[in-house]
Amino acid sequence: MARLERLAECTHPAHGVDVVARGVDAVVARMRALDRTWPRRDGVAVFNRVYLAVTQEVGRHVGAGAFEDVEAAVTLDVRFAQRYLAAVDAVAADRCPPACWRPLFQLRRHPGVRPLQFALAGVNAHIGHDLALAVVDTCRSIGCEPADLEDEFDRVGDILVSLEERVREELMPGPDVFQVADPLTHLLGSWSLERARDSAWSTARALWALRQFPGLAGELRERLDGAVGLVGRMLLTPLPD
Repeated sequence: MARLERLAECTHPAHGVDVVARGVDAVVARMRALDRTWPRRDGVAVFNRVYLAVTQEVGRHVGAGAFEDVEAAVTLDVRFAQRYLAAVDAVAADRCPPACWRPLFQLRRHPGVRPLQFALAGVNAHIGHDLALAVVDTCRSIGCEPADLEDEFDRVGDILVSLEERVREELMPGPDVFQVADPLTHLLGSWSLERARDSAWSTARALWALRQFPGLAGELRERLDGAVGLVGRMLLTPLPD
């Protein structure tokens, strides 16, 4: 009942979706500030611009009423973004970020890594690791089960998939990458956002099922973090000009 009352308050005409969307606005403002701080060629900056576009698109969908459960959609989006921003803050404070993010921060200025690789490595860390944990964070925050978030999860996932296509178009270095022997073509073919999203959903459900067993859940999170970090390092393999 409390869950329904909170949702009713968030979507009441006197409040409007703008009230609950302020969390998205704050995330967008933070990413814009980061974009002004970092050099344009910086690898984390490349991912930040991609993620900024995703978050702005989610905000537009919220404003257009595309999400039936606005509270759930916005909470998921903000909790998701907070995972990335926490990694940024950790590095800024000379602390170690999660293993999934380390390759991107370590290689962010490597001249042999192309912008598309930086973007995909960031997406890999964020979808492959952070998304599952954000689902669990959201369930705890608003008092629901993962199944209650499935529609919002799928809608956000659809936005991510559509923007992945745009990223590939904008950051693809040229038609030569379609050559089978090209190293970048090989790297791109080894990773799929849709597969990563499906895996994130399965992992979120597993973590939620293990919430009464913190030791097992922690082990699963640790192994997930390391595995996603390994994939990120592969995606950031320096390539010849």
